[in-house]
Amino acid sequence: MTPKYNKIHNRFKLNGLHFNYEDLKEVAYSLIKEGETYEKVTGNFLIDWLNKDDFLYVNTSGSTGKPKVIKLKKQAMVNSAIATGDYFGLEPGDSALDCLPSHYIAGKMMLVRAMILGLEIDCVEPSAHPIFDYEKQYDFCAMIPLQLKHTINYTQNIKTIIVGGSMITKPLLEQIKHSSSKFYETYGMTETVTHVAVRKLESESGKGEKLFNALPDVTFDKDERNCLIINASKLVEESLVTNDIVELTSETSFKLLGRYDNVINSGGVKLFPEQIEKKLQPVIDERFILAGEDDGTLGEKLILIIENPRDSKDSIENRIKHLKGLTKYELPKEIYLIDRFVETVNGKIQRNKTIKKVLG
Repeated sequence: MTPKYNKIHNRFKLNGLHFNYEDLKEVAYSLIKEGETYEKVTGNFLIDWLNKDDFLYVNTSGSTGKPKVIKLKKQAMVNSAIATGDYFGLEPGDSALDCLPSHYIAGKMMLVRAMILGLEIDCVEPSAHPIFDYEKQYDFCAMIPLQLKHTINYTQNIKTIIVGGSMITKPLLEQIKHSSSKFYETYGMTETVTHVAVRKLESESGKGEKLFNALPDVTFDKDERNCLIINASKLVEESLVTNDIVELTSETSFKLLGRYDNVINSGGVKLFPEQIEKKLQPVIDERFILAGEDDGTLGEKLILIIENPRDSKDSIENRIKHLKGLTKYELPKEIYLIDRFVETVNGKIQRNKTIKKVLG
């Protein structure tokens, strides 16, 4: 029998203590009244979750467009929690670490998974460098790449870590290879109640995967633009058409190529910035993005924007020219420097606003 949103699993623990449905309301009020800033946010979410409504409103981060507020069914969030539990083999009494802000869907869902699956969850401040008990054994945790970058040397006692929210850099992927934990890159969005597909990354626990694989009860299709269509009736009522261009390998697996709205048409050649960015990572230490700039000859020319680099443009350009694996079309025609990227409140790069800031 499928659990319902208005029930709390009897094995659920929050920061080491058991709470039932009514007790949790008191905890929520206490967090709002006496907690730290991040705990007040958690308290507000718990109040929303424990009220009589069968839905709640969730903010999107705004990394691929304007931030907006969307309405989600609580039962869809329960269904997402169950799918994650089934995929990763989470059991009642398993331990979880929550270091994500409860403002957004990823942080909210860590708490929902705990309440529905009966996990024992510890909540810590959701900073760029989360501080937690490095000696304690945890079965499950979700992080953004920036958090994992700062804590990768302290995650040996976390069995499974899912990573999402932004691109995982090659240096971080190399560090992951030498870790004993299991790591998975996630694919999803607020509209799909976090991830609908995951890709195992190479670590000491086993080989990595090239493809994203669907969670239970999720299938994929693509439209005439080669953009992914998500079919997940337990999460969203209608099929969701994305702007993510994919190579669809089956109805449950795909390779992610890039965003349709980021594609650059340079002299009739379609360039996927995200794919070229992966190739450039070994020779650029700082954060950077690729974009298109209007050009009288090519229509659009490929440009590189780097955040506060230590090296000169000439030095960076020289390293790129000697990088193997780049085609002549993938060589940036111009390099721009910027002091700081435009970000969302939770640290994601806002590409369009950053490009506009550079190009005017």
